[in-house]
Amino acid sequence: MDKAAKEMTGAPALANQDKAALADFETAYGEPFSRTLDIDSWTHGEDLGATYARIEQEVAAALAQESDRRAKVREVIFPWLKSAPDAPPNAGNYQATAAELERIHRGLLFNGQVEACDGTSIVHDTIPITITQIGVCLVSYNGESGSWVHRLFRRDLRAKGADPVEEVLTVLKRREKREAVGREGDGLSELARRGIMAYAERAILKDRSNALWRMGHGNPAPYELLTGLWASQKDRIEVSLALIRWYVEHERFVFVPSAPRQRHLLTVGDALRPMEFVIVRTLKPDIENLINTGGYRDDSGVRPSMEKFCKEVAPKIVMGLYRVWEGAPAYIFYAHVEHAEMAARIAMADSLLQEHRGFPMLIDLADTVCATNFGTDSLLPSVQAAYAQAGEPFRYFGERETRSH
Repeated sequence: MDKAAKEMTGAPALANQDKAALADFETAYGEPFSRTLDIDSWTHGEDLGATYARIEQEVAAALAQESDRRAKVREVIFPWLKSAPDAPPNAGNYQATAAELERIHRGLLFNGQVEACDGTSIVHDTIPITITQIGVCLVSYNGESGSWVHRLFRRDLRAKGADPVEEVLTVLKRREKREAVGREGDGLSELARRGIMAYAERAILKDRSNALWRMGHGNPAPYELLTGLWASQKDRIEVSLALIRWYVEHERFVFVPSAPRQRHLLTVGDALRPMEFVIVRTLKPDIENLINTGGYRDDSGVRPSMEKFCKEVAPKIVMGLYRVWEGAPAYIFYAHVEHAEMAARIAMADSLLQEHRGFPMLIDLADTVCATNFGTDSLLPSVQAAYAQAGEPFRYFGERETRSH
């Protein structure tokens, strides 16, 4: 077979992939890809009337379709939840009452029996040094709070070598692999940075809180704590798994993520009425999928640890959704299987304090304290002063940091 023939053997498969991709595009967007590339079909930016009319038309049609789907979800999916794969014993649909949430306000939230934790991280990146700052705050409604911060300083070469030429070449090689200057993910990989922050949030909520109930932001077993640096060695993954296991042993916890990826679950949540919640399934299938796709090596001892965790711990963590107001979105929550109904009501009671968002106000409060104490405004002035003190006030700052506005 000549070279041209060999190159053509993969052509049918590629052509089929292209056709499938084009078909998916046209189904999702309602227009041929060729029309999207036809500049003559684009409208003038000044024609705001046509732009607004099209947006109104598309939004109205989309919302009408979702309204129809809600009824079907309630009719078909809600009854099915009790017998679905990996459904916990208490899977199903629940209706909370105003009296129940008021008792939670008085008996748990406002007397400090629920504490929430959240973190923030920022990166200051220049050629000589990259500074990563990670801050975590713990708050409650009875005035108790605390904050903790850690800073990491990266220099491409800390020790001065004997051979100056070799030293320069080493620095160039290291910097060649890094991102553009000023890119937030550089210096410490974004996944590693999020993993450190996730660990700190959960460890501080565990060790520094004395509240009966612990409220966290995100997933109690986040992806960042089970992959990357954490999963490269058995002792590291055991640190993460032990921390997550503690919450299962403590039992009284609720975690609420801001932007989960599970659109199919959010579709189920969209069918909820005000002050309704559903318990859907356990965390076991998520951990099984991570084990099957995460690339854990058998010889490292990590995979057996993950398999044990999947068998013993993941079935005790359940996933559900709640909604507090018709105009607010539904949110996913995670809780212990034995206390999931109370955990959902606690999240709902706290979310009811800001009905328009429908999201726990304690988590928002922790986020606000973190942003105030450990945001960009807390780090940049001291960094700028340090550069000025060293005689280089402007040389290494990026264009955005020296803008006049």
